[in-house]
Amino acid sequence: MDGGRSDALERERQLVARAKAGSRRALDALLGTYGPALYQNVLLPRVGSEAAAKEALGETYSRVVARIGTFSWSAAGFQPWLRTVALQVAIDQLASRKRVLFWGAGDVQRELDVSSKATPVAPSLSSQRDREAARAKVETALAQIHPRYARAIRLRILDARPRDQAASALEVTPAAFDVLLHRAVGALERVTRAHGGDGSGDGGT
Repeated sequence: MDGGRSDALERERQLVARAKAGSRRALDALLGTYGPALYQNVLLPRVGSEAAAKEALGETYSRVVARIGTFSWSAAGFQPWLRTVALQVAIDQLASRKRVLFWGAGDVQRELDVSSKATPVAPSLSSQRDREAARAKVETALAQIHPRYARAIRLRILDARPRDQAASALEVTPAAFDVLLHRAVGALERVTRAHGGDGSGDGGT
């Protein structure tokens, strides 16, 4: 381990010790360090919308505040535990939904099971792997539906384009775009269920 990483881990260990002793400032520093990447690379791709990801991040923080006393320090640092809490929140959120696009509760549970057995890596590498996993998941799913459907989903859901802009990009009226997007989501859900993507057996739209 290089000296810079070693020093950073030692500072983090001290922050964790203070947080466990009741320092909210130390805990805020830890969450501030890893929260943005957790939101962008872990929660947002899996729960599928900014609103849901912000809600999941808030719940993650609440659970961390409640459970920081149970955290045991290791050479892996604080980030792997924080990521695990976030994935558990994502599982709970996805399990409560009827509509699933790219990830279902079962998908994230399997991911959590795998990561719990893997050797912890540096936070930067963990974030990179999360980004790559999200990209691969999305591309695999979208490649299996009609290209026009895939583009509708990219525009409206992934890129969060306003309805009128998305319709204009596909050269249809907003009303026609609504129909197109509905069909696109239905096609994607069928692909997801066919490959076990919802993982929860709720089977509904």
